[in-house]
Amino acid sequence: MGRKIFLIAGEPSGDLLGARLMAVLTARSPDVTFCGVGGPEMTRQGLTSLFPMSDLTVMGITEVLPHLPVLIRRITQTAQAIRREKPDIVLTVDAPDFSFRVIRKIRDLALPKVHYVAPSVWAWRPWRARKVARLYDHLFCLLPFEPPYFEKAGLSASFVGHSAVEEIKAGNRDGFRRRHGVAAGARVMSVLPGSRSGEVSRLLPVFEHVVTGLKARYPDLHLFLPTVDKVAGPVSEMTAGWAHPVTILRGAEEKADAFAASDLALAASGTVSLELAFHRTPHIVAYKVSALSYQIARRLMQIDSVNLVNLVCGEKVVPEFLQHECAPEPLLKALSRILDEGQIRDRQFKAFQETRRKLTPGSERPSDCAARLILDLLKPASSLVS
Repeated sequence: MGRKIFLIAGEPSGDLLGARLMAVLTARSPDVTFCGVGGPEMTRQGLTSLFPMSDLTVMGITEVLPHLPVLIRRITQTAQAIRREKPDIVLTVDAPDFSFRVIRKIRDLALPKVHYVAPSVWAWRPWRARKVARLYDHLFCLLPFEPPYFEKAGLSASFVGHSAVEEIKAGNRDGFRRRHGVAAGARVMSVLPGSRSGEVSRLLPVFEHVVTGLKARYPDLHLFLPTVDKVAGPVSEMTAGWAHPVTILRGAEEKADAFAASDLALAASGTVSLELAFHRTPHIVAYKVSALSYQIARRLMQIDSVNLVNLVCGEKVVPEFLQHECAPEPLLKALSRILDEGQIRDRQFKAFQETRRKLTPGSERPSDCAARLILDLLKPASSLVS
């Protein structure tokens, strides 16, 4: 008899994780069936979503209140669907604000409940580990140092590897440079102000001053700005008046090629640092938030680094410039050192290689590792007895 998996994804990143997992599960166990909530990627793998995933992508602080009635209704609807479908396992993928509330409503059901993508309790609000432990039977972690935080709280947790290991494809350095008319020996820089409008509006004015300073020192520097559709318009408008032209890029392939072709990058702090690391692109990260948000975050943070490469390697090899340090002069100085000092680039290259090794679960891809664990959880108890 086929086994049924109820999946919940509430964000595009979770939709992609869920889709990869569904593909591997179907290949390994053709009798498995899926139901639940997901987006276009999971739909392509055979899921008929209970309702549009876009109903759940409004979980930001400023957006949640107007949509609260819809979200409450969707939480109840999802919990009722789980009871009606009687799945063999429930897997929630990220989107903790929604996922945790659904699981709370079905805690009485005797079936495995698994969450994919651990909350960053190592960074802030460590007490959330106990909260997750009360709701779930197992947790899939993207980072190798995460399981102990949850195991201490009594929750079984497994490191399955970071999704970036599968998402990042090799870029075409030479093809990109030819396509964009970059002369042999000229330098290329990627400028990455983030994918949210708030990030772009806060960081691009600072980045403009940095770019101006770099072009004065390195006249042959070519500037490229990979972006996403939702902020491409504002990015184009804000960079139109720059003293030095920057080429706006769209699409995953162009971004990968740009990273492969870049001699350095200036990036908003986030998972893009992992992408740059996997493409062996030397870089620094910067970030600014509102003064109130910064004060709150500073009081809650449990770590002295926000960069995943630095956290995984245990040392600050990627310079971080946060809040008041996110200013033109410090950024310009750090980027100039990357271009001028080979030992800095070599140190980053070594850290990038180590980061990729540590974020890969042995010889398996993350989706293969997660699928194997799910199928183990679905085995009858009798088959687990040696």
